[in-house]
Parts: sequence; structure tokens; C-alpha cells
Amino acid sequence: MHKITDVSMEYDVLRENSKLARENYDLLKEHNIVSVDFMGSIGSGKTSLIVRMGEKLAAKGLRVGAIAGDVTGEDDFGRMKKAGIDACNCNTGKECHLDANMIHKSLHRMDLEKMDVLLIENVGNLVCPADFPLGTDIRAVVISVTEGDDMVRKHPEIFLHSDIAVLNKIDIADAVDVDPDIIAGDYSKLTGGRREIMRCSVKKDVGVDEIIAEMGL
Repeated sequence: MHKITDVSMEYDVLRENSKLARENYDLLKEHNIVSVDFMGSIGSGKTSLIVRMGEKLAAKGLRVGAIAGDVTGEDDFGRMKKAGIDACNCNTGKECHLDANMIHKSLHRMDLEKMDVLLIENVGNLVCPADFPLGTDIRAVVISVTEGDDMVRKHPEIFLHSDIAVLNKIDIADAVDVDPDIIAGDYSKLTGGRREIMRCSVKKDVGVDEIIAEMGL
């Protein structure tokens, strides 16, 4: 009985999330906003990538907004604001991921009329966010060489649920004894050779322009 009830509750939660995600998508489309959900583990460089992309997009004349998702605190939110991004902080409390309802509430706290691009930083986690789409145009997963060369093999679901995969910090791959080609090979195999992981070093500003171009921004 408990197992059936648990499965039913999970189905209801995911169904409601999908419904709200669609509403978020429609709301963003009404305002002609291109949106990206950045998933990835803690320390992968999601915040740094969002900040660097925000700077580059602003230089192209685009108005950039961001939502900083964290369990608690305002550290990432503060970094985005300092970079001149119109950011909104979204603390999840005990939840290990953002969901469509949290984004729905955040969107209604923002001035969507003054935004062309919305960059969402999900909570640092390579498991839970995969099951909770937020209603964005693009889902991206960011990992770094510091996490080892087995990340794709350990967490295939989040890569399969993403449109774009980014491997960050390639400039220190030798220092941490990681071969980026192994990660790239695992990703290519997982996607049946249809996609290639995008390599970058946000710190060195390598590969960021290519990521922006891949997203059509």
C-alpha cells in the first residue's frame, strides 16, 4: 500500500510540475525571453559561466536577467548583481533542486518587460534537477574536470535530460590528472554520437563564445 501511495504522490508532483513549467514557458514566450536552466554540481562553475555570459550578452545589447537558486544564502545572487545582472534570489530551503513553482513565483517578482534573456542557476546537484523541468527553452548541464573523468557514467540521466553539456575548467585538467577526452567520449557514446560536450574555461574566457552561439544567443 505504501509503495503504491508513494508512486502515486510522485506522479502527481511531477505532473503538477510539468503543468507549471508549461505556464512558465508560455509566460516567457509572451515576453520574447530566451531562457536557459543551468544544472550541475557544486563548484562546477555555473555562477561564473552565467556571470561571464551575462557580460558578453550585455555587450551585444541584450538585457539579461538571472535567477540564483540555492538551498540558502545570497552568495551567488550577490555575484550576479555585482556583475550588473538583474538577478532574483531563490532559496529552496531543504529542497535539492528548483521546481517550476519556485520559478513561477520568481518570474512574478521580476520585470519581464525589461529582459531579453533569462539565465537560471539551479541548485548544485547532478541528480534531482533532471526530473523537474522549469519551462526554459534550453536545459544545460555544467561539470568540471575537478569532478573526475567518470561524471557522465555516474550521472547519465541529467545529461540525457539536457540539450547542452559543458565541461568547464579544462585549463587545469592536467593538474587534476583528468583526461577531457574520456569525458567527451562518454558523452558522445551516451548520446549516440549525436552531440559533443562543449569544452571551456570560464576563468580563461575560452569556449564561452561558442556556448553562447550554440544557444542561439
